[in-house]
Amino acid sequence: EEYATGNDYVLDKALIKYDIAGSIAHAEMLAKIGILKKAELIKLKKALKNVKITIRKEDEDAHTAIENALTKKLGSLGKKIHTARSRNDQVLVDLRLYSKDLLLKVIEKSAAVANMLVKAAENNKKTPLPGYTHTRKAMPSSIALWYGAYAESLLDDISCLKNAFKLNDQCPLGSAAGYGVNIAIDRQFVAKLLGFKKVQNNVLYVQNSKGKIEAATIFALSQVMQSLGKLANDIIWFSELGYIKLADNITTGSSIMPNKKNPDALEIMRAKAVAVSTNLTAVNNISSNLLSGYNRDQQLVKEYLMKSFETTLSSLEVMLAVIAGTKVDKEKCASAITNEMFATDKVNELVMAGMPFREAYRKVAAELEKITKQDAVNNIMSKKHIGATGNLKLELVKNLLDIENKKAKEEIKRLNEAMDKIVK
Repeated sequence: EEYATGNDYVLDKALIKYDIAGSIAHAEMLAKIGILKKAELIKLKKALKNVKITIRKEDEDAHTAIENALTKKLGSLGKKIHTARSRNDQVLVDLRLYSKDLLLKVIEKSAAVANMLVKAAENNKKTPLPGYTHTRKAMPSSIALWYGAYAESLLDDISCLKNAFKLNDQCPLGSAAGYGVNIAIDRQFVAKLLGFKKVQNNVLYVQNSKGKIEAATIFALSQVMQSLGKLANDIIWFSELGYIKLADNITTGSSIMPNKKNPDALEIMRAKAVAVSTNLTAVNNISSNLLSGYNRDQQLVKEYLMKSFETTLSSLEVMLAVIAGTKVDKEKCASAITNEMFATDKVNELVMAGMPFREAYRKVAAELEKITKQDAVNNIMSKKHIGATGNLKLELVKNLLDIENKKAKEEIKRLNEAMDKIVK
């Protein structure tokens, strides 16, 4: 029993409020179809709204703990709550509601980080920065281009998060153990009460989707973490080169070297990005090649999902603090632009004068020592095509982020109203 239970009894503390909401909605439906009398429904709802739950290891999970508490308080009436449902669809509805709530929080936080990056980009449109390929200086770039790149990366990540939300926005209750029940339950009624967009139709697929939808959710979170991990790595590198300076509150010292200010939080963020990707691999591997229907293997999926949410939300919070406290050394950035970095621009000048590209390339390559340094600010601002340093379209990115943030807030309000209506 101890081996099979694992630490679900600990993890399920985060699911209690969702399990209570799902149980109330289920009870409402049982009363609607005549399984429960009105007086019984009133007693069950009152007990569920006021129940105090401590999940013990012998309970295994929130579902059993809540049902045991109801039975202790209401006797045989408490035993009626499980009519026409299984722990299988119970845990699924809990995780769907949990995931929807947290996905919206991740979208909000991702938009907040991206907006902060856009603001930093707007403040540094004319701040040159060496652009790198192969970790070697390549061409003149800008701090604004760098910050803006990560804002757009997070905007793409929000699209993945929205898709994960859509997959989670299907109500699994009523699928029972994956084969339905011979009672005329009203699944649509329950879905509407709980704020789901629709019923997840095929009852067997409801169980088969366990692990699949969680994997899609972790994938979306892994995309956010990939953006944050890569940004963290850049910040570590650029702060060492002196282009930016990190705030003291996000660095740590050395146990032996008093001169050190280490970017530990950012290094941890790089590792946590890998950890979330590892969680995705674990869920995919656990869920693959299982026989249709519920398999106990899938119990382990819950922890990987929860850890991925926890890691992503905390990483977004830390990145907000990092960006807020980071200062750009504009002089250091400008002085790092060296003569040879204008070589490609010189090639393009010769091309515009009529020389074939390959001839221009060879000519400039043979005379690199003759290249003189240009005004770096004029250089980056002269590049006017879409997305280049002189035409970043930051306002467009900001508008898109504002739209996504507004949609997330509206959805949060809608779901909160649905939950409040059930449990208050």
